[in-house]
Amino acid sequence: MPRQWLMPVAVPFVGEGCGWIGRCVRGRQYPPGMLITSAPARSLLVRVAWQGPLALALAALAVFAAGFRPELVLFLYLALVTGELCRTDLSEHRLPNALIVPGYGFAAVGLLWRSIDKGTPPWLPLASGAALFSFLFVLNLAGGMGMGDVKLGGVLGIALGTLGVVPSIAGSVLGFVAGGVAGIVALLLPGASDLRRIPFGPFLLFGFWAAVAL
Repeated sequence: MPRQWLMPVAVPFVGEGCGWIGRCVRGRQYPPGMLITSAPARSLLVRVAWQGPLALALAALAVFAAGFRPELVLFLYLALVTGELCRTDLSEHRLPNALIVPGYGFAAVGLLWRSIDKGTPPWLPLASGAALFSFLFVLNLAGGMGMGDVKLGGVLGIALGTLGVVPSIAGSVLGFVAGGVAGIVALLLPGASDLRRIPFGPFLLFGFWAAVAL
C-alpha cells in the first residue's frame, strides 16, 4: 500500500469508529465500578464482541474486492456500520440517520478523490446510487419500503457502482431475492404474515456484500 494512502484511508475509518462507540454509550456516564456490571455496558460489550470481528472481516473483503483506491474509504465505513445497522433494523425496525448519512460524506470524499486521481467524473457510481435510491423511493411512496432503506440504498448503490455495472445490478437483485425468500417464509409462519414488518435493511446489506464478494 503506498504510504501516501495510509493516513487518508485510516484516519476517517478510525475516527468514525470512535464516534460509533460514543454513540453506542449515548453519552451516559457510569461510575468506575459499574462500567462492566451495568446492563448498558454489558450490552455494549456484547455488541462490540460480534460487530468488531464482523467489521474486520468485511473490511478485509472490501480491501480484497476494491483494492487500495479512493473509494475504499466508503467500503470501510460500510464495513464498520453494517453490524449495527442490521441489529437496529431487526430489533427496532429503523435505520438511524446517524449511521447512514455519514456514508454519503464518505462517498463524496471517495468520489471526489477518484475524480481528481483519474481525471474523469464518476458517472457510473452516481448513476448506480441514483437508480437504486429512486427505485426504493418509488416503493416507499407505495408503502412498501421505509425511508431508511431508501437512504441506505443510495449509499450502497454508489459503492457498488465503483466496482462496475455487474456488481451494481447483482447487489440489488441479490438483496431483493433474499428479502423475497424471507417474505415467503414469513407468510408461512404462524403469526408472522405481515410482510411489511420485515426489516429490509439487512437484506440490502446482504446483497451488497454478496455482490462485493463475487
